[in-house]
Amino acid sequence: MALKKGDSAPDFTLQSDQKEKVTLSDYKGKNVVLLFFPLAFTGTCTEELCSMRDNIAEYEDLNAEILAVSVDSMFTLDKFKQEQSYNFPLLSDFNKEAMTAYDTKYDDFFGMNGVAKRSAFVIDKEGKIQYAEVLEDAGKIPNFDAVQETLKNLK
Repeated sequence: MALKKGDSAPDFTLQSDQKEKVTLSDYKGKNVVLLFFPLAFTGTCTEELCSMRDNIAEYEDLNAEILAVSVDSMFTLDKFKQEQSYNFPLLSDFNKEAMTAYDTKYDDFFGMNGVAKRSAFVIDKEGKIQYAEVLEDAGKIPNFDAVQETLKNLK
């Protein structure tokens, strides 16, 4: 069932690009922009995450942390992060637990089972979802104006 505004954000613990465990509930007391993206090193995913990288100051001003999740291994994500100079954690959902909990998993993505749908969630300081956007078309990018507007309303 799709998550919506007001729902509690499902907790998870995933391996980061730095080979460290990252748990969503450790961010309690902070606003989080949680992004799911299909695959590292692909055009739209790179464009999306570069946009976040280039606008990180705006998100910091809105008191928000960014977490980006894909099915790629932590080793692939580390290389992707280095190549693109991302300034936020990339998390490996290799076992597809978080994307299943957030109902963002493609059953079939170019013949691959279990790749994340491009999605954006804003989670408030109490762990409640304040914005949820799950895109069926992997070629589209989330509405970051709406994400930022949601964050502004949380200040």
